[in-house]
Amino acid sequence: MTATLGVPMRKVIFVQGGGLGQDQELSVRRLFAAAKVPVEFEVHLAGRIALEHGKDALPKATFDAIRECGLALKTKLLQPKGVGMPTAHGPSSVPTNYNVAFRRQLGLFASMRPVHNLPGIASRFTGVDFLLFREITEDLYTASEHEIVPGVVQSFKIVTEAACLRFFKLAFDTARKRGRKTVHCIHKANILKMADGLFLECFYRVAKEYPEIAAKDLIVDNTCNQLVSRPQQFEVLAAGNLYGDLLSDLGAGLVGGVSTTAAINKGNGTTVYEAVYGASHEAVPPDMSNPLPLILPAVELLKDLGAADAAARIQKAVEAVLLEGRTRTRDIGGTATTTAFTDAIIGRM
Repeated sequence: MTATLGVPMRKVIFVQGGGLGQDQELSVRRLFAAAKVPVEFEVHLAGRIALEHGKDALPKATFDAIRECGLALKTKLLQPKGVGMPTAHGPSSVPTNYNVAFRRQLGLFASMRPVHNLPGIASRFTGVDFLLFREITEDLYTASEHEIVPGVVQSFKIVTEAACLRFFKLAFDTARKRGRKTVHCIHKANILKMADGLFLECFYRVAKEYPEIAAKDLIVDNTCNQLVSRPQQFEVLAAGNLYGDLLSDLGAGLVGGVSTTAAINKGNGTTVYEAVYGASHEAVPPDMSNPLPLILPAVELLKDLGAADAAARIQKAVEAVLLEGRTRTRDIGGTATTTAFTDAIIGRM
């Protein structure tokens, strides 16, 4: 393969979930072309759009391609139309959550969410810059539950030593690489003495291997209070599946909403950069979506590929457009189309 900007050309699997993800994909392609980045996309359809094309919602070929490549950029996978919320009396009628099943099929075990202010995006706080790690294989999300008798449902929280140790090792490794000096473990071990107790014990066991990083722990309810009081105090938060899910959205709210963040999902030899915000075109008309939810993980992808200069060019251009404030999509206070917003970013590059 040829080299661009001194970086070898890399193939990346692009997982298209449909809906506004299609406009987001076009925007990212245009930005990558303008920045001359060394990435070649191989597109695979998944979720509702794959069903509409007569394919499996979660095609085996897609997972095989991602395992072989090791890298993927993914939009939100849409569920089939007309799917409502599950109830205790109708679990068999509720299809698999495609996004959760996608992660499980690939063996992704942790999701990292960078939470930081974007210039030009209004928020209640400034100076926020932390990484939120969420374990994504177990906890209550194993969906191990049953109805004991009518009106009584029991759900199991699963916590294993092996999953905790690999999760915390990733969190501390990343903290070390990024120069972060503290890692907080988020838990409820005062109540769940065995499940969260094991989670906390594994945290401190791994922390001993990183003496230069201060290991701290915080009960989840106090964490929420601290985040909405003084979020600038945090550098890295590491939480289980449920707490991490809740704190992810809370963190996004601190800096302007879910369109301002990205998700980097890690497995053994596999990384998936994922848009955490997406909706169907029934809710957002064509060419009216905000491409930032895919641009931001795409920038993280470029950084990890060693194309830091291209990543910085795109990031600075995005920030310049947001600071100028004249061209914005409607969800962030403007009326611009996806195309116009992308044009403005390219114009700043």
